[in-house]
Amino acid sequence: MYLVTGATGGLGRRIVQVLREQGSSVRAFVRLTSKYSSLEQRGAEVFIGDLQQERDLQKACQGVDYIISAHGSNEVSGSAQALDYRANIELIDQAKANGVKHFVFISVLGADRNYEDAPVFKAKRAVERYLENSGVPYTILRPSGFASNLLPLAERFQQTGIYVLIGDPLSRSSIVSTDDLARIAAASPTTEGARNQVFAVGGPEVLERGEIPKIFGRIFKKEPILLNPPLLAVDGIRSLVGVFNPGAKAALGTFRTLLAHEFYTTPAEVERLESVYGFKLESLESFVRRYMGL
Repeated sequence: MYLVTGATGGLGRRIVQVLREQGSSVRAFVRLTSKYSSLEQRGAEVFIGDLQQERDLQKACQGVDYIISAHGSNEVSGSAQALDYRANIELIDQAKANGVKHFVFISVLGADRNYEDAPVFKAKRAVERYLENSGVPYTILRPSGFASNLLPLAERFQQTGIYVLIGDPLSRSSIVSTDDLARIAAASPTTEGARNQVFAVGGPEVLERGEIPKIFGRIFKKEPILLNPPLLAVDGIRSLVGVFNPGAKAALGTFRTLLAHEFYTTPAEVERLESVYGFKLESLESFVRRYMGL
């Protein structure tokens, strides 16, 4: 039995889908207010609970062989401490108490860079350390930006030709196919080369952020209209938000960190992933074309 947290999120749904297609038993941890009917239709056991409630985590982990932690906080909500940190610490403790055979933790690329102004990064790194020292067999995945997060931008581009890019267009990234990440997460508990390993997970190409609208332009046969506000615009928003909500201002530090720094995987890291998991990673262009039916 696999327990998947964050099962109604973009990544979590895909992980559940991969596991069910393999015929694996899956317990999907969901909130009462979330839309989870598609998980039930796939044959997953739906567990309704609150990740911030220790009793719910205890019940969810009973009879579980593998845990895949795919949940995360909303950067604007300021809940990194509760969801990215505390809920994962409790999950790891429950994994140990229940004799879980493997724990897969979805971290973030750059978690080990000590970004002081990014609560989510700090929380993820603290969980990584706790998991590594827990005695529970693990795989830590540090993904770059999810390709699925760009689909709403692709749809808007298809309609308008407009692409909004905040910050430096020359900043580099490796956008990972969310489907590839789901396959990797689902395979990690039973992949010998993934045991007690940390992987940077990015797409097969290093892209300058300014290349993304050009890719959209090729796909939709439109000349991109690029709107490129400076990073200072985010600083202005943070300052304004901080007047009314200091917690939200701190949380927006994660968003700013993502915009201000480069997050990409090296060719050697990509080669290692493909070697361990046995498949070729999908490019951003291929992912978008596939989802847009082009």
